[in-house]
Amino acid sequence: MAKEKKLVEAITSMEEDFAQWYTDVVKKAELIDYTSVKGCMVIKPAGYAIWENIQHELDRRFKETGVENVYLPMFIPESLLQKEKDHVEGFAPEVAWVTHGGLEPLQERMCVRPTSETLFCDFYANDIHSYRDLPKVYNQWCSVVRWEKTTRPFLRSREFLWQEGHTAHATAEEAEERTIQMLNVYADFCEEVLAIPVVRGRKTDKEKFAGAEATYTIESLMHDGKALQSGTSHNFGDGFAKAFNIQFADKDNKLKYVHQTSWGMTTRMIGAIIMVHGDNSGLVLPPRIAPTQVMVIPIRQQQAGVLEKAQEVKDALTLSGLRAKLDASDKSPGWKFSEQEMRGIPVRIELGPKDIEAGQAVIVRRDTREKITAPIAELPAKVAEVLDTMQHEMLERARTHRDAHTYEAVNKEEFKKIADEKPGFIKAMWCGCQECEDALKEEAGVTSRCMPFAQEKLADTCVYCGKPAKALVYWGKAY
Repeated sequence: MAKEKKLVEAITSMEEDFAQWYTDVVKKAELIDYTSVKGCMVIKPAGYAIWENIQHELDRRFKETGVENVYLPMFIPESLLQKEKDHVEGFAPEVAWVTHGGLEPLQERMCVRPTSETLFCDFYANDIHSYRDLPKVYNQWCSVVRWEKTTRPFLRSREFLWQEGHTAHATAEEAEERTIQMLNVYADFCEEVLAIPVVRGRKTDKEKFAGAEATYTIESLMHDGKALQSGTSHNFGDGFAKAFNIQFADKDNKLKYVHQTSWGMTTRMIGAIIMVHGDNSGLVLPPRIAPTQVMVIPIRQQQAGVLEKAQEVKDALTLSGLRAKLDASDKSPGWKFSEQEMRGIPVRIELGPKDIEAGQAVIVRRDTREKITAPIAELPAKVAEVLDTMQHEMLERARTHRDAHTYEAVNKEEFKKIADEKPGFIKAMWCGCQECEDALKEEAGVTSRCMPFAQEKLADTCVYCGKPAKALVYWGKAY
């Protein structure tokens, strides 16, 4: 009993200290471990299995839109990086450099890729010659390095895993269409698979990607009221093409520059899952992303026939297509329950001698802890039904939380009061001037998250300066 109590007490309450709660969860659920390389983490099997499911589902959705996977080097020569001025300036503070090969100094420094625009541009300049070569719709799964000063597991680390799509098109219209298409792929994935509602929109010029013509984003709200940029899609126009001389002979036999896009999603989405759905007992994983969807836990398993029946149940669940496991360890049932809850496994099935005698078992939902009794023969169908219900209700709860923590402000005083007292999104009108954007960051501690595609008119004037407003903006404090 003392051991079981200790497992629960290992997690700091999120109401007491949200940051410590988050750290406790990633550690106690064995998602990561720290390393001797500062700012870098070991992603342990339980964490990596979530990433594998994210990767598998995103990759499938990408390929349905015509995307092909490639792999480019992790080193970028300094001279190549310097070709696009805005891009270099945007990433310069975070770049890690290689100066030696073995014992010999390199003739030219190599950057460890923080992102691969310049490498793809160099590749495309040699690979694209004619309109017949277009479009190029490529993606790579890889790691990138950014020398962050402050790190936190999954949310911000010096090396992280991601995918980065890089496409080249004959026209500006095609590039813009692909940019929006991929943003919508991300948004649908977040809502349908991760049960995380998002706001889709465009970044302000100040917040857009270095070297981009336009950056589009999906923004989600964590349980503590902070925003998380959850996926971005960038339209580069022909700026990179001109810097790298990526030209093609069009149907009219004239040389033209390609139009490019780039889009990415990272392991920070594991952090989003934790902070949107987790509770004081640990992880709560949405069923569609959970590596293990159901854990069968035998009660009084030392009694004859209990383990055998539990194994039968597990096998039947697996045969029906569910990701099921059996906990046949010699730990106590109470410990097993706590461990299953800590790891966020969506459903557990409790099965003891009396249940077997009655031909039934108890299904327990991780999110609500609701207990449902079902005939053993009907468990596969019933568990599948429970998992579908959970997936839907987790999304709706997260949406309700986001909407309840989304506020409106029509003047500066109201805006600053909300920012100071009510964590969440603030919707407010903006004149389009960076001076007002900077002032709101300085005075209220918020950043512009996006100008949503679904525009509203809350007022005629900018929330800060009172001049005519040009757009509604979502503002917030962010990770």
